[in-house]
Amino acid sequence: MDLNYSAEDEGFRAEVRAFLEANLPADLQQKVRQHKRLSKEDYVRWHKIAARQGWAAPAWPVEYGGPGWNATQRHIWEEECARAGTPAILPFGVNMVAPVIMAFGNEEQKAHYLPRILNCDDWWCQGYSEPGSGSDLASLKTMAERQGDHYIVNGQKTWTTLGQHADMIFCLVRTDSTVRKQEGISFLLIDMKTPGITVRPIIMLDEEHEVNEVFFDNVKVPVANLIGKENKGWTYAKYLLGHERTGIAAVGRSKRELAFLKQLASRQQRNGKPLLQDPLFASKVANVEIELMALEVTVLRTIAQEHQGPGPQASVLKVRGSEIQQWLTELMMEAAGPEALPFDPDYLEGRSEHAAGGDDDAAPLAGYYFNFRKTSIYGGSNEIQKNIITQMILGL
Repeated sequence: MDLNYSAEDEGFRAEVRAFLEANLPADLQQKVRQHKRLSKEDYVRWHKIAARQGWAAPAWPVEYGGPGWNATQRHIWEEECARAGTPAILPFGVNMVAPVIMAFGNEEQKAHYLPRILNCDDWWCQGYSEPGSGSDLASLKTMAERQGDHYIVNGQKTWTTLGQHADMIFCLVRTDSTVRKQEGISFLLIDMKTPGITVRPIIMLDEEHEVNEVFFDNVKVPVANLIGKENKGWTYAKYLLGHERTGIAAVGRSKRELAFLKQLASRQQRNGKPLLQDPLFASKVANVEIELMALEVTVLRTIAQEHQGPGPQASVLKVRGSEIQQWLTELMMEAAGPEALPFDPDYLEGRSEHAAGGDDDAAPLAGYYFNFRKTSIYGGSNEIQKNIITQMILGL
């Protein structure tokens, strides 16, 4: 592929920038750039702004309401959104369950769910991991027993991101325990308002309510909510995970955070000069920037070949993308030093204008660092991804 941007590409970039400058609310931009916490309303507001423009689902085909962009245009959109500081379009609906519905759902499911996902009328969450079934996802134990035209679901999911806000959850459930574990799994769409569902918060180290446990106690789910065929859910799950892992690379966000790191290090002093001029620290920044440039090229190559479907490249992107994100947060902490220690939830939640410690840029960085420890785990741990790469690329 040609890695140079054409005149048409640059014209598209100008169009995107003009849209963002005219439509991105300043308060949302400030929250993102200052690493403050975002509410459900913040995410939904930005999603609906993008949806009105027809740009909320960059990778969707035109027939389902997507813009029909090519790989380069999608990359430019994501890069410019990250540069401007937009909230993320959350992946659970647009980038995860929607491709599964498009590929394996029936026409009724497509007609009902896809428009609602596109317009953010439903907030989706993911029901994959369970206690004891994370990296070894095929060992999941949540059961779905068919009774007439319904399934009765019992079990537990965990680490359910933002599930406290969700209207719908897509779940892997066991529908046959007599066969090989991968062959007895089905893919269900479940309304979170169904009686028998309990959501219990898991409060993280930075005191944020980001993840949850979800319990199913005799939850009645229509058979019409089954995606594809019963006991074929493992195939759909792998398809979804390929899309999730590609998105975890988050090149645009890392480029924004790299710029923030350089700005932070430029005003921090070490031995009477800016930290960014310290040879040792500057070499660390240069190394992560080189890795990020290489990752961006790999992402472009992978997206350009997406007609082949998600493959082992998605695992490569997931591993390196998550590592780069963690390196950036580590360098931010190193640059901020002791100024990153004060913990001010009122500032992070937007209840106070300035951080109690006196440095608005440094105040969120400790929480940001700890939060990003999870990137090498979710979407399939990096250790598991390396096994996939070994098997699918090296044939070992």
